[in-house]
Amino acid sequence: MHELSKQFRFDAAHTLERDIGTDSSRRIHGHSYRGEVVVRGIPDPATGMLVDLGALERLLDDARSALDHHFLNEVADLGPATLENLCSWIWNRLSPTIPNLAIVRVHRDSGGEVCSYYGPSS
Repeated sequence: MHELSKQFRFDAAHTLERDIGTDSSRRIHGHSYRGEVVVRGIPDPATGMLVDLGALERLLDDARSALDHHFLNEVADLGPATLENLCSWIWNRLSPTIPNLAIVRVHRDSGGEVCSYYGPSS
């Protein structure tokens, strides 16, 4: 069993309604994010590859361009612009075309935060 990951970066703005009494989250603000997709499986004996990284990069570019330099509150089907919802949204966007998708992670390096999503419960 092999595991292969590919990362991509995007910058985006959002607002959040929170209960902790901070106005900074309610104002429009932005972050730099790092998305990561992990595929898991057995490499194809003919190609020696688990997934063609060039093809994977094209699929990631599609997801990245839908998020990069956008106002996340306006991205269709995202919901509140949390790390959790970003992971689920990326999973839902990629899983139909990446059958061996195992994990989606979204990192916000400036704050040291990362969220991992392993797909819907069975």
